[in-house]
Amino acid sequence: MPFVDTFVPMQAPYLFQLLGQHLWLSSEKCMLWKEEAILILSDVHIGKTGHFKENGIPVPEALFKEDMHRLFHAIAVFQPKAIMVVGDLLHKKNNEDAAHFFKWKSDFGNIPFHLIKGNHDVLPEQWYADAGIILHNEWLYKAPFLLMHDMADIIPEKYKNAYIISGHIHPGVRVKITGKQHIKLPCFYFGKQHAILPAFSNFTGVAVVKPGKKEKVFAIANQQIIPIA
Repeated sequence: MPFVDTFVPMQAPYLFQLLGQHLWLSSEKCMLWKEEAILILSDVHIGKTGHFKENGIPVPEALFKEDMHRLFHAIAVFQPKAIMVVGDLLHKKNNEDAAHFFKWKSDFGNIPFHLIKGNHDVLPEQWYADAGIILHNEWLYKAPFLLMHDMADIIPEKYKNAYIISGHIHPGVRVKITGKQHIKLPCFYFGKQHAILPAFSNFTGVAVVKPGKKEKVFAIANQQIIPIA
């Protein structure tokens, strides 16, 4: 198995209860749905570093490897029965990074690997089939949750009351450090009717979210989950 030689200890996950379900939020920017033993993550953007390099923008190769380290590590720690990526597993192109992931996936084992397609998942369906990925074109419903990439997409009438778990916007929160200084941190966001997962990839920016009343935000910093609201 590749990428296993530089593990660092993973900090204890944070338990968040939602609709009678237990969600273990990880500083690796993914979460385990305990009742179903499903590891859920979003916006991995495999191939983004390769895409930038192909366009003459120097990007450290280690960024992609670090993401794969973290994914492997999370799987090893949580030992899920299934993995679900809520969109944007890949970043448009079948480049060298995607080929490395293809091999990593084939070497890893027989854990069912689901992908709800995101706007960047544009490779032919045969590529995903060859990689052993179970593809869902728009959403996946597993009570009480409806998993989809972008919560702004049209929701079927029969799922109108489901709680949505999405990705897409790469949520972050602005945290005050000292005086007038602030820092933007990736976060998990849980609203009244939907949640937004942080981008799993470390090669992404963040879109600041501002929690309202009865909404929950958990920042990710220094390999820890920090409740903000």
